[in-house]
Amino acid sequence: MGWIRSFYRSTIGKKVVMAVTGLVGVGFVCGHLLGNLLVFKGPEAINAWGELLKSNTALLWTVRVSMLAVLTLHVSAAYSLTMLNRRARPADYDRQVRQSSTLSALTLRVGGVILLAFIVFHLLHFTTGTVHPAFSPTDVYGNMVIGFGSVAVVGFYLLAMASLGLHLHHGLWSFFQTMGWNHPHLNPARRRLAMFLAIVVGAGFAVIPLAVAFGLVQ
Repeated sequence: MGWIRSFYRSTIGKKVVMAVTGLVGVGFVCGHLLGNLLVFKGPEAINAWGELLKSNTALLWTVRVSMLAVLTLHVSAAYSLTMLNRRARPADYDRQVRQSSTLSALTLRVGGVILLAFIVFHLLHFTTGTVHPAFSPTDVYGNMVIGFGSVAVVGFYLLAMASLGLHLHHGLWSFFQTMGWNHPHLNPARRRLAMFLAIVVGAGFAVIPLAVAFGLVQ
């Protein structure tokens, strides 16, 4: 256990933890997206999916606890790296010259905070129903239609999904760099893969509240 602790305390260890937990998170959101898109097949399809998940309590709680651990490690590593960077440069430069970078890299920290707030709200909204106006433990379809009846809620979801897309784009590209899987001939394909998944996942989640807002799902 000592070497694991030492590895995590190192900068590269924290980066590897961020990369691996981020990849696990990508797998989870992709699976979550596929389930959510069943809303377009109607109430029976998505409600049956929700009932299937709830019927296997052991699996459901295993996934929940695992994702909580993954999220905790990811956020903890991100915060630690931020603090290490600040301690390494306690005073700002007299003049800063912005290097070439992507929008996803520039908005990474702000987007991460937005996503963290969104996760808390999302759980209170659709999992516990604490902030849902008319939550039903069995009617997933109805929860979505009613839950996205607020313009403010739809706006927040869209902001969060834009942040998710940017976060995925930077995270997937950084994963290859952190793991040392860089190669000039393969990097363009990896950039396209990161862009593709970021757009598909972000837009896939965003289309659901938009469909409710425009009356396509009602």
